[in-house]
Amino acid sequence: MSAPHSPAQHTRAELSEFLRSRRERISPEEVGLPAGGRRRTPGLRREEVATLAGVGLSWYTWLEQGRDISVSSTFLDNLSRVLKLDATERRHLFLLAHQRLPPELGCTLCEVPPLIKRLMNDIPTRPSYVLNLRWDVLAWNSAADRVFGFSSVPENRRNLLWMLFTSPALRELFIPWDEQALQILSSFRRDFVRAIHGTGIAGLVRELEEASSDFKVWWQQQEIHGQCQGVRYLQIPTVGQVAFEHTTFVFDEERHLRLVYYAAKEGRPESRAFEKWIQQEPIQV
Repeated sequence: MSAPHSPAQHTRAELSEFLRSRRERISPEEVGLPAGGRRRTPGLRREEVATLAGVGLSWYTWLEQGRDISVSSTFLDNLSRVLKLDATERRHLFLLAHQRLPPELGCTLCEVPPLIKRLMNDIPTRPSYVLNLRWDVLAWNSAADRVFGFSSVPENRRNLLWMLFTSPALRELFIPWDEQALQILSSFRRDFVRAIHGTGIAGLVRELEEASSDFKVWWQQQEIHGQCQGVRYLQIPTVGQVAFEHTTFVFDEERHLRLVYYAAKEGRPESRAFEKWIQQEPIQV
């Protein structure tokens, strides 16, 4: 458990105003309390917030008054729940109180906007897919399906990290597999740290440790690699090794949805061969 922090001098007044404004917009009925008699101010009383958040009245009053007191991440999460803060407001509260972002809530059940699906379908020769914070593959275009085979994987296993470490086809796709798998694992580890409260992300790691000895060893080694350089080599059937530039676009920060985009490097014979291959109808087996 991390040590508690206290807000800096220049944020205490803003923290005070923010807490008061959010407390005053919550009715007693919304948190399961009786409305009671007439209230001098709208919303919840301080003592009600303190009780619901599991702290003493004096301590919460000092916090809302902007006094220099320490707060823990656990309390801030409890307070976010009591005040019904959305993801953006929760991040703002942590920045005011801790001067850093909170662990992210790793939403896994997310609907991909139709416009993003349309965008992917408008680039049929560029493999593209959508991931959430847990790295579940939520949507993809035809090029990505042909390269990665997403549609052939059961929905409950359609997770990029799971496929990377358990699918023989993906071991043959990434060249060299161990080097790229380590790099991809480092990227996932950064998301794992952000999503320690994420739905199912810790369970995914436990399952992978049982399913893949490589994953188990590398995960326990705690090796951290630098950011990917944006080039990945894939072994494409009938074409050979193709160099792809790739990047990630976050299009929904609150739900942690990102579009991953691959493009074969321009001006290379194998890239032109890939463009022709991706436009062919796949052979039905």
